[in-house]
Amino acid sequence: MNKKFTFIFAFVLVFSICFVFAAEGEQNVIGIGSGQGDQIQAQERVQVQDGEHLGENGQMFQIQTQANNQYRLEAGNISAECECQMTQEKIQNKTQLYAQLSNGKQAEIKVMPDVAADRALERLRLKVCSEDNNCTIELKEVGKNEKVQMAYEMQIQRHSKILGIFQKKMQVKTQVNAENGEVIRVKKPWWAFLATEPSEE
Repeated sequence: MNKKFTFIFAFVLVFSICFVFAAEGEQNVIGIGSGQGDQIQAQERVQVQDGEHLGENGQMFQIQTQANNQYRLEAGNISAECECQMTQEKIQNKTQLYAQLSNGKQAEIKVMPDVAADRALERLRLKVCSEDNNCTIELKEVGKNEKVQMAYEMQIQRHSKILGIFQKKMQVKTQVNAENGEVIRVKKPWWAFLATEPSEE
């Protein structure tokens, strides 16, 4: 009986030890694989490459590197200048863009300049962004501390009438979030509350 008990005990002990070593080996394999995956992921994000790219939403856009760490981002015949540190990541044949923020985080640029321009013009009840109305678009960091984000800032000059009588050109700034396309700010002169801004026909 004692021999039988000893044999069973030894068998269970050996089986348990083998099970523990097998589990540890599996964890080591998983750990090594995860680490390599993270490394590969990090290696995929590189400095942006000039040329034409396909965005993750299926939209074509172009990037052109300029002097002094500036980039020109163009889509749908609308362009935006960006003085920023920009990187890209390729997923299959699509390109994701990222901009380095002052708080150390990275913001993904999902919205292209033409879409941002459309959102801003819609808010301002205007039809076009052109040289005729001194319209410019810049991709820049806005906000402070943990609330910083990348946004397109459209500056545009529009006609207005003060007290419905005196015509005056009004300088308006509109900011559109570069990740979700929401209008986050509209800035007008202090006297804007005295003026009317007719919508374009």
